[in-house]
Amino acid sequence: MKSQGSTLKHRYLIQQRELFGDRLYTGLDGSNFFVDKEEITYQSITLDDFDKEICHCQKCQLGKNRTNFVFGVGDPNGSLMLVGEAPGEQEDLKGEPFVGPAGKLLDKILTAIDKKRDKGVYIANVIKCRPPNNRDPLPSEVEKCEPYLIRQIKFVKPKLIVALGRVAGKTLLKQDIPLKHMRSKTFDYCGTPLRVTYHPAALLRNPGLKAAAWEDFKFIREFVSD
Repeated sequence: MKSQGSTLKHRYLIQQRELFGDRLYTGLDGSNFFVDKEEITYQSITLDDFDKEICHCQKCQLGKNRTNFVFGVGDPNGSLMLVGEAPGEQEDLKGEPFVGPAGKLLDKILTAIDKKRDKGVYIANVIKCRPPNNRDPLPSEVEKCEPYLIRQIKFVKPKLIVALGRVAGKTLLKQDIPLKHMRSKTFDYCGTPLRVTYHPAALLRNPGLKAAAWEDFKFIREFVSD
């Protein structure tokens, strides 16, 4: 039986091949020197270019009913990257992740750790289009869209990724476990440290969770401090 680590690595390699194809090999002075197509990609285009490249995506059924493709927003060199599971109704209408009441609360939390949406932080979702009735993303949708997130991470190169909410956490970790078992632990996601905390919408529904969320964000502040 494959270990969880080998399974994740295998899935990651498949996603990388889908995005970039195989590495290119050329002989220099009789040696097998390789040119990494991925490195060429990041030197030649920007996040905005990538957005324009994929914003008309129709790889899954979600693209047929969206109002806006929700790529991401923020500092392209941010040390902190926040990731939700998928756009909601307001995000779909505006084309920006984490707007509305939950977004306003998130902005307040970021201010409390000396960050802003456009300064030191990049915000995205695993899924770029809104699922019907805000349901959880399907595995088939994640499979098609997660490579876009991986590529965004490679552009931004954050010190830390924070999954906001249980669904985002379990989607990235490929573990269907309670949020309490994901919190306060540092995981690895495609070579970048990953933490999981509460979704801002959960804090609005249950203010009693705010103290625990603040503990998470104090750790986050220290981790990404320069």
